[in-house]
Amino acid sequence: MTAPHRTRIKICGLTREADVDAAVQAGADAIGFVLYAASPRHVTAHRAGELARRLPPFVTPVLLFVNAEPALIQSGVDAVPGALLQFHGDESADDVVRLARGRPFMRAARIPTGPAGAGFDLLKYAADHAAAQAILLDALVDGYGGGGHSFDWTAFPWSHPQLNASSRLVLSGGLTPANVTDGIRLVRPWAVDVSSGVEVSKGIKDAGRMQAFVAAVRQADALLSSPSRSL
Repeated sequence: MTAPHRTRIKICGLTREADVDAAVQAGADAIGFVLYAASPRHVTAHRAGELARRLPPFVTPVLLFVNAEPALIQSGVDAVPGALLQFHGDESADDVVRLARGRPFMRAARIPTGPAGAGFDLLKYAADHAAAQAILLDALVDGYGGGGHSFDWTAFPWSHPQLNASSRLVLSGGLTPANVTDGIRLVRPWAVDVSSGVEVSKGIKDAGRMQAFVAAVRQADALLSSPSRSL
C-alpha cells in the first residue's frame, strides 16, 4: 500500500524571532531567509544565523540569493551551516553549480503571468538545471518574488516524467490559505512555498495566517489520499 503523500511547506521571508517561532509551531518544514539587499524582507547573513539558531531539528533553513557574489553566499553559509541554498535571480545553470560549490540548492523558475506563461519551456528549464535538488516555480514579477502573484497553473503538463512534480517541484507565487488547495490539486508538488500570503506587511508574518495555510495544505493532502474523495 502506497503511503499518502505529505506536501512539504516552506515559509519564506522571515525577519523576526516571533515569526520564526510561530512558523515552526504552525508546522513549517523549512524557513526561508532572504539575503538580497533590495528586498523588503532582507536580512543580513548574521541576522539569518541568529534566526536560524531558533529552528528545532528537522526544520530546514533556506538562504535565498539573487545574483549574489560568492562572498555573500559564503558569509550566509558560514552563518547558517547546513542551509539549503535557493538561487532566485538571473544566474545560468553553470553559475548556480559554481556558486553552490557542491552544496544542495534549489533553482527558481520565474514564469510569466497570464497567457505568456505557456511560452515558458519548463521541461527544458528543469533539464538544464538537473543539478538542482528542486525547481521552485514562481511568478515573474519585479523584485524577484514575493509579489503575491500567481502564474497560470494550467499551462504545464505536470504529470510529465521529466518534471517529477511530486518529488522535485516546489510551487510558489501568490499562494494563500484560500488557493493552496487548488495549487496542490493541479500540480501535485513535492512542496509549497509561501511568503506574502501569510503576511500583514512585507516581512511581518501573521501567526493565524500561517496556521491556516498549513491547515489548508494538510486538508489537500488528506483529500488526495482518500480513495473515496477527489479535489
